Amino acid sequence: MKPSNVIQERVHEFLNTYPPFNLIDPEKLRALARQVRVLYLEPEQVLFAQGDTAHEHFYVVRQGSVRLEQATEGGNPKLLDVCDEGDVFGVRALIAKKNYSSTATSAEESLVYAIPIVAFEPILTENPQVALYFAAGFAAGQPVRNPTLRDAQRARVGLSTIAPTSIPLHLEDALKIDTAKNLVACPPDTSIRLAAQMMSDKDSSFMMVVDSGQRPLGILTDTDLRRQVVAGHVAIDDPVEVIMSAPVITTVPNPPMADALIHMIRHKVKHLCVTTDGTVNSRALGVLTEHDLLLAQGNNPAVLISEIRQTRDIASLPGIRDRAEELLLKYLEQEVSISFIANIITEINDAIIVRALQHAEKELGEPPVRYCWLSLGSEGREEQLLRTDQDNALVFEDKNAALEKEHQAYFLKLGAIVRDILLQCGFEKCPADMMASNPKWCQPLHTWKQYFYNWIHEPTEEALMHTSIFYDYRPVYGDLSLSRQLTDYIYENIQQERIFLPFLAKHALQSPPPLSFFRNFIVERGGEHKDQFDIKLRAMTPLVDAARVLTLDNRIAGENNTFKRFEKLAELEPQNAELYREAAMAYEIMMRFRALNGLRNKNSGRYLNPNQLNKLERQTLRSTFKPISDIQELLQVRFQLNYLG
Repeated sequence: MKPSNVIQERVHEFLNTYPPFNLIDPEKLRALARQVRVLYLEPEQVLFAQGDTAHEHFYVVRQGSVRLEQATEGGNPKLLDVCDEGDVFGVRALIAKKNYSSTATSAEESLVYAIPIVAFEPILTENPQVALYFAAGFAAGQPVRNPTLRDAQRARVGLSTIAPTSIPLHLEDALKIDTAKNLVACPPDTSIRLAAQMMSDKDSSFMMVVDSGQRPLGILTDTDLRRQVVAGHVAIDDPVEVIMSAPVITTVPNPPMADALIHMIRHKVKHLCVTTDGTVNSRALGVLTEHDLLLAQGNNPAVLISEIRQTRDIASLPGIRDRAEELLLKYLEQEVSISFIANIITEINDAIIVRALQHAEKELGEPPVRYCWLSLGSEGREEQLLRTDQDNALVFEDKNAALEKEHQAYFLKLGAIVRDILLQCGFEKCPADMMASNPKWCQPLHTWKQYFYNWIHEPTEEALMHTSIFYDYRPVYGDLSLSRQLTDYIYENIQQERIFLPFLAKHALQSPPPLSFFRNFIVERGGEHKDQFDIKLRAMTPLVDAARVLTLDNRIAGENNTFKRFEKLAELEPQNAELYREAAMAYEIMMRFRALNGLRNKNSGRYLNPNQLNKLERQTLRSTFKPISDIQELLQVRFQLNYLG
């Protein structure tokens, strides 16, 4: 075999290991491999710089790693990502044909495959799965990854064992539009005034401009009217052809959603004209809009949140939250990053809480004073992927002490209404009654300050437990300044009482260990969960508690999420950065394990049966426990806990 053929074969074998290349017809992939260039990059060599004209290739890391960085106003580049073996980058050249928005620099000696765009575009057009794979990565602004193999290289934290990336079937389904309702059209000599009136009458955001044979010539949109007519660039009685956008981007009837998505992203449009044969040379049948795509996806998070915010029927909220659970499962199966999933689910949960509060206010009348709703626990930390217990509180302003009880009575009713709505949505009541419907946790600001004063200056076991629960509060709705005042007060008192943080650190070390001396999972000895492993208490809580103490020690305000706290700590303490990043990654893996376990068993996911895990899953979970002992050792030394009675 010739040397060139050997190289081509190696390129083919490598690409065939990774999505989306493994979705390509074998012969077409082999033909593509023959056109790939192999680039050697020295350490710190720049492949392309931010603002450079897009290359004629996009890139795949074969060996080594490549940093993606973006310039900032301060001059220090912002690290966006590090691409490892199998990661695809430089996709902007393929999808948007725009200048690069970041700089790609080799972090070490690296081999990179340069894939010619002209050879790849026919594959993109013919294969919806490949098109969607690249479109999704580009839309998220991230390099396109193979998460399983990337995670396998995390030596201490272990592997991600979730199912490999797959394309949801509904994104390959054909989109059907009602052509009778969807086509609003006029000839090119129609006045802008008349076209605008027709659009208003039809409640349409666009007008298709067609010739005498109903073939599309251009499209007039609300945006065109605003930019051209309202701005005074053209007269209202000019013909529409002077401001229409042309040429029109067309598609065949009932295109797969992936095709429609890639068309819109590539051409930066929100409307596709459906014609008889998919070209501008045939009759226009209708228009496919970005909104149609959102509705067709159904469980798109933007659609869910929009439905929650706009619904007038509170009884519809449980059904919407059920659909969010389906979205969660889809994201987990696709190995979407936990930080992204947590952000999306938090936005959905917050939207439900806000909608419930608005409904309660409408029922009870305007609140007597300003207030702020606080989410606690995992929801407060933006980590509540599953519908676990409610944990919340309410703080209202100090105003007119004589009416304080009256004000509290209003907010207790409000808390009860919200509690019942959340219960209907699948969030169980807190067994310890730590909810805003409990008078103890529905208090004016001065009372909350007194609570924290007592907990900080008299750190009993109960006080430390309350601090651990309530410090992770996050304002969700209302007057956020009340939350800020409370946070400032807490930090002032922690500074005054230097012994508090050592006591809180000691409290953080009380969680039982996850593994026995022989590295076996320590399971429950009896009760309902006999022989099951408590991933929350034995693995997640130690990291949550440690992150909280270290955050307080570094005076980091406004960051509740555990893995984001560790990431922030890594910035502030470079000497411990590696440990903090490992802890953050370990916690994300645990969150994924727990969420999948909960969805499979329709429960909180807290208790795992080690016997139901395969060997790789057990190894992965064990490897996430290493940062726990390292972090606890750090607490022991930093706060000199051996000298604390």
